[in-house]
Amino acid sequence: MPFLNTSYLGNSVEQWLIAAALGTAAVVLLRAGQALVRRRLESLASRTRTTLDDLASDLVGRTKFLFLLVVGVFVAALSLTLPDGWDSILGTLVVIGLWVQAGFWGSGLVHYFISSRLQRERSEDDAVGETTVSAMGAVANVLLWSLVILMALDNVPGVQITTLLASLGVGGVAVALALQNILGDLFASLAIALDKPFVIGDFIIVGDYMGTIERIGLKTTRIRSLSGEQIVFSNSDLLNSRVRNFKVMFERRVVFGFGILYETPLEKIERVGAMVEDIIESMEKTRFDRAHFKEFGDSALQFEVVYFVLDPEFNVYMDIQQAINIELFRRFRTEDIEFAYPTHTVYVSGEGGS
Repeated sequence: MPFLNTSYLGNSVEQWLIAAALGTAAVVLLRAGQALVRRRLESLASRTRTTLDDLASDLVGRTKFLFLLVVGVFVAALSLTLPDGWDSILGTLVVIGLWVQAGFWGSGLVHYFISSRLQRERSEDDAVGETTVSAMGAVANVLLWSLVILMALDNVPGVQITTLLASLGVGGVAVALALQNILGDLFASLAIALDKPFVIGDFIIVGDYMGTIERIGLKTTRIRSLSGEQIVFSNSDLLNSRVRNFKVMFERRVVFGFGILYETPLEKIERVGAMVEDIIESMEKTRFDRAHFKEFGDSALQFEVVYFVLDPEFNVYMDIQQAINIELFRRFRTEDIEFAYPTHTVYVSGEGGS
């Protein structure tokens, strides 16, 4: 047929039709292979506990039709004799398509790791805040697509990427200076999410403030104080402070003291330490450490006692301390040992006969 021998751009119509058939066949085969592989991976994922097969299935599903079309065009072009310059254009198109597709695959990896992190936080009942963790994914995606765009532009003839990077660098410095406080709090939020110095529900003390963590946001952390009001800290200020976290305390060391009268007989003084030890060891969730006659006070013989409460809850500690105090009072009354209180003795000296 004469029509098939007509030449366009150095190739006959027959060659163009063959190239179109090859390109179409490549796209159809790749699309069918993608669907088959994804179904197999989904079937495998439903029978296993690992999440890697879910990740593989998601990445296969993120392969875009436009990328397959670019591959089809490349396959079709292999059977053609293209004019000068067209090979370079086609190569640039394929490389850009590959970088864009790599961006979609990278976005899938980011989504996988962020989802895994959120699931792990929930399973450990260790809430950092979905807002903060999601922000980590948003930042990662911005960085990823910035890299993809720069690498794609680097393959476009005539585009000077070094000049573009220099311009972006100057603009980035200006933006960073203008938003340094906000960016500082944002990165502090990410540091809290990753390092976990505290989580929601922890009881902390920061300087003169104390309370329970209610929310960890992108810029601020909010604490409910013991008196009921909400205290708001910026994340950067909070990380720059010394934070005392009582939620992760395994046991509580308790030191308390008391005094008895100087008139107490020596044999009773010697029994006080053993008496206190017996009282503390009789309590549940306690571990006795020591009890000593510490010093001679101004108006009392001072004793110091140290023990551990094997439960970090403050109310448990107060209940135990109250029980110790009551039992100590009862024992002292039985033993006729009196607690000391501030007293002053005045000696009056006068002349005889006056």
